[in-house]
Amino acid sequence: MVAQKVVVENAPPHEVSLHEAAAMLDVHYMTAYRYVRLGLLPAHKAAGTWRVLLHDLREFQGQSPQPIDAELSLKKNVVWWERLEARLLAGDGNGAWAVVEAALVAGVSVEDIYTKVLSPAMVNIGDQWARGNLEIYHEHQASAIVGRIMGRLGPRFVGRGRTKGSIVVGAPQGEHHDLVVSMVADLLRQQGWEVFDLGANLPAHSFIAAVNNTPDVVAACVSITSPTARDAARELIFSLREGVSSAVPVYIGGAAVLSATDAEELGAHGWASDVNTLVGFLEQA
Repeated sequence: MVAQKVVVENAPPHEVSLHEAAAMLDVHYMTAYRYVRLGLLPAHKAAGTWRVLLHDLREFQGQSPQPIDAELSLKKNVVWWERLEARLLAGDGNGAWAVVEAALVAGVSVEDIYTKVLSPAMVNIGDQWARGNLEIYHEHQASAIVGRIMGRLGPRFVGRGRTKGSIVVGAPQGEHHDLVVSMVADLLRQQGWEVFDLGANLPAHSFIAAVNNTPDVVAACVSITSPTARDAARELIFSLREGVSSAVPVYIGGAAVLSATDAEELGAHGWASDVNTLVGFLEQA
């Protein structure tokens, strides 16, 4: 039987269907589909079918793709966050998870999935939206997919043995980015603390109540990504310092905090510029 060429009516001249791309690559359709799912071959959906831009297909052909198993081997030149970002922007939740699975198989640690794959992909999507290159639905769609991925990875961060104490993490009222809070919570759990994740957009009085009702609390951590939430963060931190024990330090981090001086001006005891810095503070608390 002669294979029929799949043609999408009124298709743009600069792109082809995934069936056509498979024929041009001389591979089975399901192999091409797996390339897409792993983030190796960029593709997008139009009218319910996968479409591949010709320049992406030519670039992929020029890379002389190896068998899938070889693609999963650990390579320094694999930029996993870019592969993930492509699936996030396509709204492809299954493909995004396939990229994460491929990275794990390739030897990427679960903590690096958070800090070097999920985080940079979301930061870049946020930057593109801020520049007007993406619609806000792209950012929301990507956040929802990443949230589901983190839900599947979360149990891998649970530490074993006796905890080092309790940490309360959250974001102030007006700050709606909760993925960063959840990432920090999981990474701290892996280091041996019991973490109470309050999420985002929390009023100061509720944050204080959470800290005061948490047993063996070691510290409170505040995250702000949006510059517009700085005033609310300052109010929250000073409220925490007045409303909880003076023995409980308050640390702040996130994209909207630029320096240790900045953190001090907001009232925090320290600037958690990254998770490792925050862990250093907590170890000394």
